Amino acid sequence: MKRTRTGTYETTSVAGETVKAFVPAPLPPVPPLTLDGDARAAVEAALLALGRLDGVSSVLPDTHLLLYTYIRKEAVLSSQIEGTQSTLADLLLFELKEAPGVPLDDVVEVSNYVRALEHGMKRMRRGFPLSNRLIREVHEILLSRGRGAGKSPGEFRRTQNWIGGTRSGNARFVPPPPHRVEHAMGALEKFVHDTKAPTLAKAALWHVQFETIHPFLDGNGRVGRLMVTLLLCAEGVLREPMLYLSLFLKQHRARYYELLDSVRREGDWETWVAFFCEGVASVSDSAVATARRLLELAEKDRERLARLGRKAGSAAAVQTALLRTPVCTIPRLAKRTRLTLPTIAKALGVLADQSIVSETTGRRRNRVYRYNRYLAILNEGTEPLRGG
Repeated sequence: MKRTRTGTYETTSVAGETVKAFVPAPLPPVPPLTLDGDARAAVEAALLALGRLDGVSSVLPDTHLLLYTYIRKEAVLSSQIEGTQSTLADLLLFELKEAPGVPLDDVVEVSNYVRALEHGMKRMRRGFPLSNRLIREVHEILLSRGRGAGKSPGEFRRTQNWIGGTRSGNARFVPPPPHRVEHAMGALEKFVHDTKAPTLAKAALWHVQFETIHPFLDGNGRVGRLMVTLLLCAEGVLREPMLYLSLFLKQHRARYYELLDSVRREGDWETWVAFFCEGVASVSDSAVATARRLLELAEKDRERLARLGRKAGSAAAVQTALLRTPVCTIPRLAKRTRLTLPTIAKALGVLADQSIVSETTGRRRNRVYRYNRYLAILNEGTEPLRGG
């Protein structure tokens, strides 16, 4: 459905150029959102897929074994959309302080994303509401280190920004003037708590409105994607933050930006909701399939070790520890398993002989080990974007 009143334009001046900034109309849309046909089917399919994803926790021996790495995979993907080139392996190496030499700029930003998501989940589990205050806290952590540290972490912007183009005068889109941001974000917070819309529709509408307001000087895209997952957890649709929408948006970037513009120009919320839910269903089903493949791999490797009998020693315990951190060092594995360093080294030798792990540095000291096939499954889809 196309709507005539999607917002208003306000003339403002940026660096001597006069531009028209878009101020979106408050949610919910007028006339109301109509979920029928393709949109309704997409919502129903997404809800079923989310149910399957949430149910994964019931078949996992330890949900946190996967969650630890899954959160980091989402951090990598979301940051890649913004132009970073770090991989999942880079991030895991960065988190191993024993492993020097990892490139810092990009991986620091990815690490910040992990910390921001974990902070948001911790706050909500303690009863803190999904609010603008929480959004600012998440943003502050996201930009606390690295290239965004000088761009007002945790504060709504006080200057005009724009999207695309080299300056405001040739920008693809100009968000609301800074004096409109606080009011627009207040209206968005009210919408989240007052609307009777289905949770997925609410999340879809919230995301576009947030990206349209673009309330921060930097980090809007990452915060906007991160908060979708937090919103679904806050609404009880997911128990754990296992939805990774960034993979779908990375693969369909052109269509994503096209639909954002369509909502702003024409108010075509229904097409956007259908696309959003298609993405939720796609990444949910992918995550379920990945979880099953990882479990199957872990079980097969465990069976291989069991056939070795006493020769396996403590290899099974080390393999279990590597399920949580598939890139690791001997000292870190010793802390996780409470085994001695010589015992860990011997167990890694057994795992290497079985081609389960490999040593990646070639050094005699500060050696780093990878659970190769396990990490390869997790890495699918995380190849860095090239050329914009």
